[in-house]
Amino acid sequence: MEIKKESEPQDYLESIKVMEKRVEEIISGKKGELIWFLDYPSIYTTGSKENNSDLLIKNKFPLFKSNRGGKLTYHGPGQRVVYLMMDLNTRKKDIRAFVHSIENIILKTLINFEVKAKLDSKHHGVFVQKQNGNNYKIASIGLKFKNWVTYHGFSININTNLNEYEGIRPCGLDNKFVTSLSDLGINIENQGLDDILVSNINKEFE
Repeated sequence: MEIKKESEPQDYLESIKVMEKRVEEIISGKKGELIWFLDYPSIYTTGSKENNSDLLIKNKFPLFKSNRGGKLTYHGPGQRVVYLMMDLNTRKKDIRAFVHSIENIILKTLINFEVKAKLDSKHHGVFVQKQNGNNYKIASIGLKFKNWVTYHGFSININTNLNEYEGIRPCGLDNKFVTSLSDLGINIENQGLDDILVSNINKEFE
């Protein structure tokens, strides 16, 4: 399994081309699996469950349509995106089990920071319950599958400017209910988070 980490923001459309090419190479047997860590300048992206009413402020940021699952979300500085190009033909051909594995990786990663996160049966992603009793989304999941090869992945808010969510209803949620590690009082750089994620990804899929 190849691990690739980017230190500079990536062009969204170009990164999607690279990812889709790698998926085809995995399907054809030319290359192996890839876990790709990256981030983007501020953008909004929509998934297959797009709802026009979730876009509250037009032209705030560039808006891109994606073939991943899920609804409208934000990507930008301070958020780490992890794309997983994995071959379930050589693993367990179970999409639900794969999603569960991604959830486990995120939950275990947050436990490293003593953050007890939780899942929500009504919404994809990972949430943190604050003292006011409300759930705040800290990680999003959006996947796509082709010939049992996975692509797209998940994102975790590290020190994201949460005000950037004001132009949308992220994943159909009230944009007030998003959080980040820094919002929870935890300071960490990309490299530190990447290292923990790689360890947990290896353990989950060993």
